[in-house]
Amino acid sequence: QWHVAVSGGGLVQPGGSLRLSCAASGATLDSYAVAWFLHVLGKEREGISCIMTTDGSTNYADSVKGRFTISRDKAKNTVYLQMNGLELEDTALYYCATDGPSCSLKLPSIFITWGQGTQVTVSS
Repeated sequence: QWHVAVSGGGLVQPGGSLRLSCAASGATLDSYAVAWFLHVLGKEREGISCIMTTDGSTNYADSVKGRFTISRDKAKNTVYLQMNGLELEDTALYYCATDGPSCSLKLPSIFITWGQGTQVTVSS
């Protein structure tokens, strides 16, 4: 049975950086899409980044391109989201989702297993 543990959120000033981690257990991430979504209260979940563990291909939302980088450590069965140049608008609850067949950021329902959210707050 899958279990996904998310960590790395926190409070950071505008322009700062954080790295989120999505550590999977119970199965390896070798054959799935792993994505990061954010959620702001009152709004729909937004897919921001995804990596296909089969070939390493990545996908980013326009809002984070050039600032965020998704990567995978196969040995640790972990996917990371390096967030640089954080902006006030990045404040949200961030979720890792895996066990998905493709990197469709517009379709959160295709991801079967979700980790708990981690809060990212960007504030001066």
